[in-house]
This record gives sequence, C-alpha cells and structure tokens, in this order.
Amino acid sequence: MSLRESVATPDGKRRYVRTLFATIADRYDLITVVLSYGQDRAWKRRLLRLAPPRAGLRVLDLATGTGDIAYLAHEAGAHVTGLDVTMRMIQLAIAKRPDGARPRFLVGDMSALPFPAGAFDVVTTGYGLRNVPDLGGAIDEIARVLAPGGLLLSLDFNRPENAVVRSVYLAYLTVVGGALGWVLHRDPDTYRYIPESIRQYPGASGVVRLLRARGFAAASSRPVLGGFMAIHEART
Repeated sequence: MSLRESVATPDGKRRYVRTLFATIADRYDLITVVLSYGQDRAWKRRLLRLAPPRAGLRVLDLATGTGDIAYLAHEAGAHVTGLDVTMRMIQLAIAKRPDGARPRFLVGDMSALPFPAGAFDVVTTGYGLRNVPDLGGAIDEIARVLAPGGLLLSLDFNRPENAVVRSVYLAYLTVVGGALGWVLHRDPDTYRYIPESIRQYPGASGVVRLLRARGFAAASSRPVLGGFMAIHEART
C-alpha cells in the first residue's frame, strides 16, 4: 500500500501516525531542527509569547513530542501537562530532566483527552493538528478542556494557497524528506509523510474557518517563515 493510500482514511492515518512517530522518536529533535533550518526553538518561544505563562497558569501541551514547549511553559512558572500518543516520546521528554522539576507527562490521544471540561487556561501544540485523523473532533476536544476565555496556540506547517508555490513547496519537502528518510531510517517514505499530510491539511485559513465553526469566538493565524509555517491563536 502506498503512503497516500495509508493515510487516506482516519483509521489508516491513525495507525500510520502511531507507527511513524514510534519509529522516529529518537531522531525527532534532530529532524525538527533540520526541517526548520534551526529556527524551531525560536518559533516555539514566539508561540508562547502570545500567552506568556504566569505562575499558576494551567497549560496543556498536546502532541508534546520530547517536551520542548512544555518545558518552556514550565520554566515560566505555569502548571504544565504534556500529552503525546507515543510512549517513546514521553520517555524522551522525561529523560531531558530525569531528576529535576518538570511538567507532568502523559501518554494519551488528543482526540479523546483524559481531562474534565474547563481544566486548562491554555492549550498549546507544535505540529499536532496536522497529524490528527479527525481535525474537527480534535478541535472539539480542545474547546471542551479549555476554560471559558481559554486560549489555543498552534504551530504547524502551512499549506500555501497559491497552487504554483504549493506545488514547489511540496516537491521540495518530498525530495528532502525522502533523502532524510533514507539516510536515517532506510525508508524514504518516513519523512515524505510530511508533504503528504500537508496535502490533506486545510492550511492556515482553512484551520481558522474550522476553529470558528467549532465554537471558538476568535481565531486567527500568523505567518511564519514567509507563510510556509503558521501560528494559530484562538479563544473560546
């Protein structure tokens, strides 16, 4: 089965993504640096500046990966929970600070969050929304666990609206992703998943429309890297 066929349905994408991230977990930090041209950490700091975590702020970081955003919010004094569907990611996040104070890290699915309604003031996610099998359902879950007036902040790849730019961008990511996948895993499809997921993704403006349709009172996007990436900001 081809990569495109594997992620064509919600169930297929769910299985593929879980297997993929378990495979790449130990190389995840390296890949985010390479594909962001070394700017990944700066983008995550920029994300958090939109809602500077203060002492006592309840923050949920979804698709936490190895915990970069969760640690940044924790260091600012927030009460932080990091959640990821991949056990190995959570193990790596904990290992970054094995004996020191750190966020609470949990294995869980962002489409079925194990928290009561209104449990958090801020929900963050880096490269999370694009990877969920049911984007609308995940947005509903985020809205449910946010307190009234709560804030969602999301950093992710964008899907350029201009067809020519989009075609060149996806071709570039396919070539680079294939080369990295072969070098690191002997499987070129490993990081070709990124452009394939972007093809299925509604892009920055589409996500804004979906957030508004799903009950967020205010939603907007900010271009990053000339619009090839985007930060979404939405309030309940």
